[in-house]
Amino acid sequence: MDYAIDFGTSNTIVARIDENGRIETVKIDEYSTNIVNNPPLIPSYVYVQDAVEETVLVGQEVGDRGLDNQKHQGTTRFFKAFKRAIGTSNNVFVPEIDGREVEFELVGAWFLKRIITSLPNVNSLVFTVPVDSFEAYRNWLGNVCEQLEINRVSIIDEPTAAALGYGINGGDETILVIDFGGGTLDLSLVKLSFAQAEQSSQPKSPLGFLLKWGDRTIKNSNLPNSNQTSQSAKVLAKTGKNLGGIDIDNWILDYFHATLGLPKNSIVTRLVERLKIALSQTESATEIYFDDQTFESYELTITRSQLSQILTQQQFFISLNKALDSIRQQALRQNINLENIDAVLLVGGTSQIPAVKEWALSHFKAEQVKSDKPFEAIAHGAISQGWELQDFLYHSYGVRYWDKRYKRHNWHQIVKSGEVYPLAKPVELILGASMPDQPSIELVIGELGETDVEVYFEDERLITRLLDNRQVAVQILNDNEFGSVIAKLDPLGQTGRDRIKVSFQVDAKRTLRITVLDLLTKQNLLENIPVAQLI
Repeated sequence: MDYAIDFGTSNTIVARIDENGRIETVKIDEYSTNIVNNPPLIPSYVYVQDAVEETVLVGQEVGDRGLDNQKHQGTTRFFKAFKRAIGTSNNVFVPEIDGREVEFELVGAWFLKRIITSLPNVNSLVFTVPVDSFEAYRNWLGNVCEQLEINRVSIIDEPTAAALGYGINGGDETILVIDFGGGTLDLSLVKLSFAQAEQSSQPKSPLGFLLKWGDRTIKNSNLPNSNQTSQSAKVLAKTGKNLGGIDIDNWILDYFHATLGLPKNSIVTRLVERLKIALSQTESATEIYFDDQTFESYELTITRSQLSQILTQQQFFISLNKALDSIRQQALRQNINLENIDAVLLVGGTSQIPAVKEWALSHFKAEQVKSDKPFEAIAHGAISQGWELQDFLYHSYGVRYWDKRYKRHNWHQIVKSGEVYPLAKPVELILGASMPDQPSIELVIGELGETDVEVYFEDERLITRLLDNRQVAVQILNDNEFGSVIAKLDPLGQTGRDRIKVSFQVDAKRTLRITVLDLLTKQNLLENIPVAQLI
């Protein structure tokens, strides 16, 4: 059976195609919530019972046992919002449990393994990933599936999956997806194209190409209808920020700490989250907190207006505007005016906050904005059939070099963001020796992105702080199974002359490959070798 998993910072959704070819959200009794008017969500919780034996509780079973606010012998065993720390280069706090360092990649692996192994007859998996995720995060997903011996695995951007999940089924549509979850804000402008298949007594097989990953491509099985459409989704523009509902919880908590002297702990964090959720339905919300250490009680009351003020003070709407401006600029370069797009889709729990809806309505017409499927759209879109997904490289890629002017390493871009793969022609770079009698030239290749946030731990909370200026964020790619790329020079390299020509290519399988020509000897030192898998 084919499954899709939307692994979220706050909640996780699993979808599948049943025996009749219909998409359904999977309810796992021990892990899923049972909330009226909500689909079965799996809280992205992990409680570590024994780190050495790797026995854990996940999802709703953590909350049902009241373990989502507990410590044991002074050690935090409860984890939430761990997704946003997976695959980052930040030096975040790594707790030690039962004498073992428990990294967030390990916590996430435990969580996904428990969910996947509880699913019957797993033939293939489609994962959704944030639009700004680096290769490290996507490689981590691949490692988890490899450990479970699942070979048929594919990935798709969360915003693109959301567009598919809303089930738009006629004509050519240009859609802006605003995916606002617990940990990330992703915006994606997607062009959907539909071509009606010819009437036939035999059903025409749908195009089933998702992003290529690993050594196989998932080919979706046929739907049981005879009048299918060939559908494609082309990503025109996208941007992402490490910003979500967890940050809003922290800001509200800071507000009560400053105004009431409220302590910061996991119990209060849960109450604050409940207040935020309640404000989606009412103008004002109240919770009571009793401190069993000081025997003081606190009445926590907040209104929608106060929440909007907190969001304004934290430059929340400025961040939203910057993300939208980025999409607008990318769109204008393709002669697309956002005012003329067909729909704006709001997905993710944070998109249900009234202030977010009001922000969307301040930029778009009411008939354009749709928000009736915030939780399931991504997972349902990921598992939907009959789609051919065309995509481009979101990040740029570059080679590290020594910047003599600033006396530090810097990066020279070789593949630009937005390039469609495979590349039409290789990108060439000429290099020379930097010192006399140089025996080799090493190429350190990195994935280049930008960020205007800093992620760090404070009082056991994962905090996101907005930076004044955007900074280059780099993930080194060839520090993996491919190894560093070294061109050995014989005879030795000398300064003052060009020595090697490096040709970079991204093939149809999203593999970055290089060829190195020695300009002195006219011999290829390296030929079409893989450097990194650009998942």
